[in-house]
Amino acid sequence: MTIAPTLHKYLAAESIQYDEIPHAYTMTSARAAQACHVPGDRVAKAIVLRHDGGYILAVLPASHHLKMAELRERLGDDVDMASEGEISELFMDCATGAVPAAGKCYGLDSIVEESIQKEPDVYMEAGDHETLLHLSRAQFARLTADAMHGRFSMHD
Repeated sequence: MTIAPTLHKYLAAESIQYDEIPHAYTMTSARAAQACHVPGDRVAKAIVLRHDGGYILAVLPASHHLKMAELRERLGDDVDMASEGEISELFMDCATGAVPAAGKCYGLDSIVEESIQKEPDVYMEAGDHETLLHLSRAQFARLTADAMHGRFSMHD
């Protein structure tokens, strides 16, 4: 498996430019960053949350952890982690745990941690555990233009 078909089609339709970076099999975005010799602050990890009867994608650096209290302050108390089964249904063409940081192409709203937008370039899962996509800051900004933005994570 390489880039998920849904993600590939969306990026092509939106003319988002990226490079595919193959790497050894990893199970987390932080490990993918290490495998590609990329700072964890530049790797966007995506966390699927249940929100308001639907789902929302929280996008934050792989080197950070989610601060649920801050997200609830921003989005309301009705925010919880989605189950693995729910995530598999939403991201059917992705390997379990390899959610791309591109909610819109899967019909999800997103909230993006402000700190990752300041990075010169951003990497994200391609839908498998062996490929990162490399985007310039401008391309990542285009990809997340419709997303909410805020501070809801802390560096590990």
